[in-house]
Amino acid sequence: MAQETMHAVRIHQTGGPEALRYEEAPRPEPGPGQALVQVAAAGVNFIDIYQREGIYKVPLPATLGQEAAGTVVAAAPDVRGVAIGDRVAYAGVMGAYAEYAAVPADRLVPVPAGIELEVAAALMLQGMTAHYLSHTTFPLTPGARCLIHAAAGGVGLLLVQMARRAGAYIVGTAGTEEKAARAHDAGADEVILYREQDFVAGVKQLTRGQGVHVVYDSVGQTTFLKGLDVLVPRGMMVLYGASSGPVPAFDPQLLNQKGSLFLTRPTLAHYIRDREELMQRAGDVVVWVEDGALQVRIDRALPLAEAAAAQEALASRATSGKVLLVPGGA
Repeated sequence: MAQETMHAVRIHQTGGPEALRYEEAPRPEPGPGQALVQVAAAGVNFIDIYQREGIYKVPLPATLGQEAAGTVVAAAPDVRGVAIGDRVAYAGVMGAYAEYAAVPADRLVPVPAGIELEVAAALMLQGMTAHYLSHTTFPLTPGARCLIHAAAGGVGLLLVQMARRAGAYIVGTAGTEEKAARAHDAGADEVILYREQDFVAGVKQLTRGQGVHVVYDSVGQTTFLKGLDVLVPRGMMVLYGASSGPVPAFDPQLLNQKGSLFLTRPTLAHYIRDREELMQRAGDVVVWVEDGALQVRIDRALPLAEAAAAQEALASRATSGKVLLVPGGA
């Protein structure tokens, strides 16, 4: 019997957006411990771009995408707790830029009936990232001062809301007045337009020279070294992305000179190592969305065939909120 096919976006070699191919591919079969998910929407993230460019190595050919939501249509005989027809979402499993994805069942998170699948797809990777940043990497407490770069981005808007829930004092950065307004609406106390004002001077002015306890930096190359100058002694630099490019090599002695600073480069996979931790983080963000306490902004949802345009939009930093790909159209 011929294997069933589906449409997927794959790369056969690394490169620019032109390396993304929308093509027919074998429809996966669920292996041991896996369920087959019919993808309703897949999230577009910077890690997808890094893999396409070859910054992060993946075996080729590769179906990109690590985050999606959809409906279970099949499962391996050994799978328990997941049934055909279940609405689910997941993050951290490659192959989401496709009509179907085979996913380890223990990575699937139930999606309540009150949450649309597109919202669930937009929530998984970025919502859990904002959760571990604000609750575990540097747990925010009332009165803590934080600087959130790209405060109107996909993670940024969620992180601002979680920082507000924690009672922190929030300074964000944004590139336009429109993005600054969105960050304010999400709960930022102040937003610095980094194209018009040096954020180091702005933070020092806003904090009366004290600085912040933590910097959440997803931008990388253009912000990292300057960000060290706004931290209080023993403050923490949380570098969790590199939208402007990788941070150049530097002497760790600089951390001593700037005030015995802490530096961490976290990634979500290490904060959802087992199902218990996954469900704890995902459970929090799903409940908050269901209760209306956490707002998810979808910037755009494009057809799966337009993956190149979706990645280019994200890379341009022109988006505010989540970029999604929708199999079969938008």
